[in-house]
Amino acid sequence: MQHMKDKTDNNQDNVIPFIPDGDFYFTKGVEAFQRRKFEIAIKWLKKAVDTKPNDPLYQCQMSIIYTEVGAFHAANQLLTKVLQSTGDQYADCYYLLANNYAHLGLLNDARKYATSYLDKEPDGDFTEEAKSLLNLIDIDEEDYDFELESEDELLIFQETVFYHMENKEYDKALPLLEEMITIFPDHQLPKHDYTQALFFSGNEEEAIQMELDMLNEQPDSLYSHINLAIFYYERNQMQEYVPHIQTLLNVYPIHEQQKLKIATTLARTEYYKEAYSRFRMLVKGLISGHLSYYRWYSITAFHLGETSKALALWEEGCKKHPNLSKEDRPWQ
Repeated sequence: MQHMKDKTDNNQDNVIPFIPDGDFYFTKGVEAFQRRKFEIAIKWLKKAVDTKPNDPLYQCQMSIIYTEVGAFHAANQLLTKVLQSTGDQYADCYYLLANNYAHLGLLNDARKYATSYLDKEPDGDFTEEAKSLLNLIDIDEEDYDFELESEDELLIFQETVFYHMENKEYDKALPLLEEMITIFPDHQLPKHDYTQALFFSGNEEEAIQMELDMLNEQPDSLYSHINLAIFYYERNQMQEYVPHIQTLLNVYPIHEQQKLKIATTLARTEYYKEAYSRFRMLVKGLISGHLSYYRWYSITAFHLGETSKALALWEEGCKKHPNLSKEDRPWQ
């Protein structure tokens, strides 16, 4: 027995204790990220960063996970730190920063970093993505192009129209939109808001024809596809509705307001499963000012059996937007 004990002791003496290093934590974090277990991934990556605080690879990977969960500011802090500490050796950070700023709606910053990336890495891993991002920014800004001296006036119009449209007060929105179109003829968004207000005021045929004319001029117009999908669905013209909703199912814009428009359109036309995934991708802090976010996210959650989530969203929406409490709840 003593001999057996000695042998056991010797074996114990030969055991090498496992002390995980940064690479172990990093690998575990990447595995969790690939499984879309983002909270677990962040925990592992934090351990990796604690082990090697100055490893730029760990910090870049951490920033990518932050981007996935919508923590764009936290991601940008890490990426900026990497660029400062490595003297621009990690040029990919420029593209990652551009992508994050685009999601935040800060398009000038997004353009600046995307351009910096292409200057430093004309044949880099993200070259095509950076070029596509710049194209998207240019398209997005066409809708916001106006003379600087009329910016204040336009802003007042926009805020007032936005309020009426969100509250379905189409009769109040129409005269303002007509005035906006006269004063700012090159501005596209009021024209699409006008057709929607026109449609829901009872002038359906005129609204559809106007939107078809605009789509003919701009075949890639996101807002035309949104409005026509809603119009044809409301009229139960499913053959005409399908191509427009199919287009929207394949579009993932960078601007948060455009993402919300697609999510609400999918919800309004009973694509609840697809709408739910789009709502979950939104950065809530950027669109909580939209009554439609709470209305249609709640309706979507309810139809998918997420009753408690639907109730919580509706109640939160009523606190932020008292007019929502005047509407019928989806479960009534």
